[in-house]
Amino acid sequence: MRLQGKKVISLVHHEFEDLELWYPLIRLKEEGATVHLVGEQKGETYKGKYGVPAVADYAFDDIDPGEYDAILVPGGWAPDKLRRFPQVINMIRHMHEAKKPIGQICHAGWVLISAKILKGKKVTSTPGIRDDMENAGAIWVDEPVVVDGNLVSSRRPPDLHEYAKAFADVLAGQ
Repeated sequence: MRLQGKKVISLVHHEFEDLELWYPLIRLKEEGATVHLVGEQKGETYKGKYGVPAVADYAFDDIDPGEYDAILVPGGWAPDKLRRFPQVINMIRHMHEAKKPIGQICHAGWVLISAKILKGKKVTSTPGIRDDMENAGAIWVDEPVVVDGNLVSSRRPPDLHEYAKAFADVLAGQ
């Protein structure tokens, strides 16, 4: 289990894209990582776009990102809500400054845009936010998964197998 001992934050809020939250989380746990769902309120049940529930293990204020090895941001409509919390922006910036893996898929790029960490970075996302990513200074490409240093980005659910593997590879090589 190559990710034994690794701790990962998986952000959650209402209307996350169900597969984009659960697939990477399960994949990382299969490889031995500890993954905590972190939302606005500890114990709150968040519903995905298709109704799959997720209960937050911790609230944003309960965790110290310095105690974690990586962070995942799911897509769906949750990123538009997540990026409004200063604690989330601080977590992303902390991970970026520490060069720890940051995973983002689909609309999750909005959170990285708000954290102002994309200038000069090669990334992908759902094509619907390409302009947003480029306006934030990113170099956007239409590929299933893109790794640029500690940033691992992907487009949408059909790319999840490549995204989750790439994220696990980056985390293992940390």
